[in-house]
Amino acid sequence: MFARLVYESFRRQKRRKLLAGAAITLGVTVATAMIGVATDIGDKMNRELRQIGANLVVTPQEDSLDVEIGGVNLKPPTDGAFLNEADLPKILGIFWHNNITAFAPMLPVNVAIEKDGSRKNVTLVGTYFAKRLSYGTDAITTGVKTTYPLWKIAGAWPVDDSQTVLIGERLAKQIGVKAGDQISVGGREEPVSGILATGGAEDDQILATLNLAQEILAKPGAVKRVYVSALTKPEDAFGRRDPKSMSGAIYDRWYCTPYPAAIALQLTEVIPHSRAEQIRQVAQNEGTVLTRIEGLIFLITLAALFASALAVSAAMATAIFERRAEVGLMKALGAGKVVVASIFFAEATLLALIGGLIGFGAGALLAHQIGRSIFNSQISIQPVLLPVILAIAVIVTFAGSAMAIRRAVRLDPVFALRGEL
Repeated sequence: MFARLVYESFRRQKRRKLLAGAAITLGVTVATAMIGVATDIGDKMNRELRQIGANLVVTPQEDSLDVEIGGVNLKPPTDGAFLNEADLPKILGIFWHNNITAFAPMLPVNVAIEKDGSRKNVTLVGTYFAKRLSYGTDAITTGVKTTYPLWKIAGAWPVDDSQTVLIGERLAKQIGVKAGDQISVGGREEPVSGILATGGAEDDQILATLNLAQEILAKPGAVKRVYVSALTKPEDAFGRRDPKSMSGAIYDRWYCTPYPAAIALQLTEVIPHSRAEQIRQVAQNEGTVLTRIEGLIFLITLAALFASALAVSAAMATAIFERRAEVGLMKALGAGKVVVASIFFAEATLLALIGGLIGFGAGALLAHQIGRSIFNSQISIQPVLLPVILAIAVIVTFAGSAMAIRRAVRLDPVFALRGEL
């Protein structure tokens, strides 16, 4: 009899049930898509933000030591501290090596350039452009081409281990150089493969292969800085703790979380006599962007579920009002409040499960479309999320139905049968 009452309710109130089911489906669709995007957005946004450039920098440890006595800085005025180029492949051996998207060594050298009889002192920076490195079974093609993908080149990228150079856009205008010209760099005639535009200090510099800078400086294997682009997790209160104050499982948890500081520590462990730190402005801006986007997703989800609950409430209130005589008859025949409430909650549960299943499928398609249109990659909804979505659908439906069902169980059968309510 109980099942028949529920069945008859759906059969006789198709439009009301369809309206409530549609509201649940729409709310669950948005919630499913937003939860799917939220679980995947950290990595997707990190990869998008990595287009900006490096977020970590590794320098010689000696460069970071400041010694002051009586307010006088006694740090030696020397540029003699260098990293060893041979240690760079070891970056692929750190715990979070899969989060390293690219890195670029830098070796600045002061040189004099000559063009058509004019002479100018500028900075030449030796680096990798797209160099293939391997460490054990891991390999990566890395350099400024992948570390700074937004850099614009008029011409062609130099080939690593060649003698070609890039000229910064502002510098090229000053000395009248274009791609394909020859330029005298430190007494060497070098072909210009392209003109570089970054909007930064590089527009006034020359970029060359690391080998060329090492030859000019007469320092084989020397590297001054290494800029590292890594996928990281925004720092929270735990991530900002000093690892020296941790021990045991707490330290392992911090070390095995891709915080910028944790990856920086791992870089110093594999590169001898080095110091790694965040490029604070980049890291903090990324954390702020991710936090605000996640907050926006949370608000959209709450708004969709709240609107769904309101629609369900309106539909259920109308449906119960139309069935007041039926409720009055059940109570007149001896049905208690629990029995009457259980019928309506059973209907609500069935609606929630149907709407939740349909909304889960529609939400998966919506999340996939968001991933393709915004991130140009796939966002997939894991099946393990289905029970969570169904639970959300049931909670929203119960929340929207509770007030109407409460009024139904409190109906006086005498007035209900006389149609006075």
